Order: sequence, then C-alpha cells, then structure tokens
Amino acid sequence: MSAGVILFSVFILCLVIGVPVSISLGMASLTAVIFGGLPASSTAVAQRIFGGLQSSSIMAIAFFVLAGNLMTKGGISRRIVDFADCLVGNVRGGMSLALVLACAFFAALSGSAPATVIAIGTMLYGDMIKKGYPGPRTAGLLVVSGGLGPIIPPSIIMVIYCTLTGASVGSMFKQGMMIGVVIMLVLMAEVLWFANKEKWPKQDVKRGPGEIFKIFLDAVPALLTPVIVLGGIYSGMLTATESAAVAVVWAGIAGAFIYRELNLKDFIRIIRDSAKSSAMILFIIAASTAFSWVFTVSGASQALVDTVISMHLNPMMFCLVVAVILLIFGTFMEGTAIAVLLVPVLWPIAQSMGINVIHFGMIVCISNVVGTMTPPVAVNIYSAATVSKLKLGEIAGAEIPFLIGYVGVFFLCVFSEWFCTFLI
Repeated sequence: MSAGVILFSVFILCLVIGVPVSISLGMASLTAVIFGGLPASSTAVAQRIFGGLQSSSIMAIAFFVLAGNLMTKGGISRRIVDFADCLVGNVRGGMSLALVLACAFFAALSGSAPATVIAIGTMLYGDMIKKGYPGPRTAGLLVVSGGLGPIIPPSIIMVIYCTLTGASVGSMFKQGMMIGVVIMLVLMAEVLWFANKEKWPKQDVKRGPGEIFKIFLDAVPALLTPVIVLGGIYSGMLTATESAAVAVVWAGIAGAFIYRELNLKDFIRIIRDSAKSSAMILFIIAASTAFSWVFTVSGASQALVDTVISMHLNPMMFCLVVAVILLIFGTFMEGTAIAVLLVPVLWPIAQSMGINVIHFGMIVCISNVVGTMTPPVAVNIYSAATVSKLKLGEIAGAEIPFLIGYVGVFFLCVFSEWFCTFLI
C-alpha cells in the first residue's frame, strides 16, 4: 500500500472514531512514514511538527485570541453594541440591524466567528426576544452575522493562509475589509425586508444629540482598537504580529483602567483560557505541517496536480471546483484544519494556473466561514444555541435566507478576481 493511501486512510479512520484532528494528522503522518516505505525516519515527523511553528506570523494567532477575550470581558464589546444600537436602532427591525452592525464592529476586534456569536448574542438576544423579535429568525441572523468575524480583519484564518502561502497579510486584510462590508450590507438589506414583511418591532426611543454624543464618547476607546490594529498594518509601521500584540496591550488598558471592568483575577483566567484556545489552533497547524510534508514526499501531491491538470480546467472552473470541495469539507471539519490541510496541496495548482494569491485566499477563507454555519460541524449554530436555548434544527432552518445572501457574495468572489483584488 502506498504512503499516500496509508496517510489518508489512517487520517479518515481516526476522524471517524473520534480522535481529535490534530492527533489524527500526526498519527496519519507517522504511520505513513513507518509503513509506507518512505526514505525517511519517524523522527522526521517530529522535526516537521516543531518546524511548522517556526514562524513569527503564527504568534499573531495567539495574540489575537487573547485580545478578543480581553475585549469581550473588559466591556469593549458592550460599548460597541450600545453604539451600534444608537446608530440604527430606531427603524423597524432596528435591533436586528444593530446586531449585524455590532457583529461587524466586533469582527474588527476578535477575528473569530464563534466568539462574535457568543459575545454579541449574549448582550442582544435576550433583550430582542423580550421586545418581540422572532427567536429562531434572530438566532439564525446571529449565526450568519457572526460569520463576519473571520472576514473583517484582523482574521485568524487569513493569518494562517498567509503563513502557508507567503501572501501579504496587509493585502488580505485590506480586501477582507471590503468584502466584509459588502456581506454586512447584504445582511442588513435582508433584515429590512424581513422586518417589514413580518412586522418586527420598532423602537420608540428618541435620543437627543447630547445622549448620542455621550454614547459615542464612551465607545471611543473600543472603536480605537481596530483603528490601532489595522492602522499599524496598513501604514507599514507594524507587522500583523506586532499589531496583535499592541491590541492585547490596548485591550488590557481599556478594560482595566478606562472601563474598569477587569481585575487581576480576570486577567489570570483570560490568559489561561486564551492559552488553551491558542494551543488547540497551533497544534493543528504543527501537525498539518508534517501531514503536508508526507503528502508531498509520498508523491500523492504531484499525482493530484497531474490529475487536475489533465482535466484541462480553466482558472474559473478550478476556483469553482475548489470552492465546492472546501464547502463539503466545511460541513465536517473545522476551518483551521481545512486550511492547513488543503492549502499546501491546492495552492501550487492554483499558482501554476496563474490564479492570484489574494483571490484564492478569499475563496479559502470565506468557504471556511460558511462551514461554521453548516451542520453537522457548525460552531456558529452551536454557539447560537448556547445563547438562545433553541434547538439546532430551528436555528439551522431559520438561518437559510441569510446564509443564501452570504453564499451569494462568496460565489461572487469565486467568479470575479477583480472583486477580490481591486484594492491591492
């Protein structure tokens, strides 16, 4: 049996019996080296695993996870919700508009889809239900709006993609911002349509200029966070990793000294939780590096390239095939694992066809986000169920109209290189 067959057979078997993805990747790599007749020893797997973390850009992932947790616990998220509600809360369905806008603002802080769902849902969902908003529809909107988290920068999945391909983090973030805004506007348009069709509640709260200005001032430290992070990257003053570190410092200062909602005990708990989340992501990246190496050395990678080339696909059709593959994988695998598993395999083929690295990156990143909304492995739905106490099926059914809008923008990215690259 060839090493490539052993590699994927062991990997799939481990997933089926419930072994964590990171360990499945490592076990599959080690088994293929030992029994696949490769000209390498088992110690090479360990070397590749450790080598997979020898990149300064990977440090940005841990920093962004920590910054997002500090912002959630430190009062920054709540100020963003209040500011969003102040801007759009007085039209019919205004709190739903505020939910979408707050998710977009929080996306510029956390870079994580489930974190966005939990943070914004915890603050808004209960109040919206009390005011008469339909529960399943609101939860479905929360699931899809949370998908702005990994698209509007900073984005963990974009940092991972750039680490794997050598693409510019700044260019990915710049284009992601534009696409995220388009998705946000599409969702808001759908909210307005449903609000008028289903007669969602309308707030009668009238805020004077003084109150609006006060809410804005209270939100300024929160709103400065994405300005600091993205401004540092786009200006060239800071790398993505340095900007992530600055975000941690600013989030800590804002939470502890400006809003005064963080104490030493909170810091210790947040750092511990962030370390656990970061370790999980980094372990997957490290193990996938060994997996990709075995995949290449075994000749399976070249065989796949030759197969795709023999199909004589044009770049657009190849992008469509990749999109469908990634969407299928997204239904049963976590997005980080998909990226580190498939990007090293698919990107060389895309590169040989002349596909732009940012265009391909947007396809990879957005398809992975769609996976967070599609069962059975739908972390956004699970997160929304935790907030709403609704059944998973109810939420999955109610999210479909909003998911269609999101996927519509995704396929626009698939078929239009210009739409994914015109800002770079």
